[in-house]
Amino acid sequence: MATSTNDHYKQAVLGQFEAALDMLANCLQRCPQKHWDGIIGKYPFWQVAYHALCFVDLYASTSSKEWQPHEAFHPKGIQELRKEYPSRTFTKKEILVYLDLCNEKVRESLERETSASLAGPSGFSWLKMPRYEVPIYNLRHLQHHVGQLSAYLRRAKVSTKWGWRGRVLVKPVTAQPAGRRRRASSPR
Repeated sequence: MATSTNDHYKQAVLGQFEAALDMLANCLQRCPQKHWDGIIGKYPFWQVAYHALCFVDLYASTSSKEWQPHEAFHPKGIQELRKEYPSRTFTKKEILVYLDLCNEKVRESLERETSASLAGPSGFSWLKMPRYEVPIYNLRHLQHHVGQLSAYLRRAKVSTKWGWRGRVLVKPVTAQPAGRRRRASSPR
């Protein structure tokens, strides 16, 4: 069976997304507790990570109307994304759980995209672009914040790792029967 350009696009985007999320996970795991509240710009380390994941979550949705808040991560619903500061502080463990949820959501989002859906509107009234640009826009935003977190840690003499490519090398984006989904292991 021939692989379509659409499948190549989805595999490439997923590979880069998972690499960026792996880099974020590395920053979170390597952040010493004494730096968890360290300031990046004017926000604590944990909040920069939380903010990045909130928007990964949002833009992995088909539209702003389709996005559903997670009770554990968005206690105040959409206001968590609209307000400058979240309603509460999040622990490292909580942010890592949210990261895993976002990683799975990105995978599922890309799996359900079709040539027609990717050629359609973004699904977000404030993003005047076709849907195929949304994952790239989302990835740029995520990587911007991963860069901030990584630079902060390096200045604190904490090494971080570069993510070459995500799990897509092991498991390409393909539809799977319900109940048979399994996260692929990292090629590292």
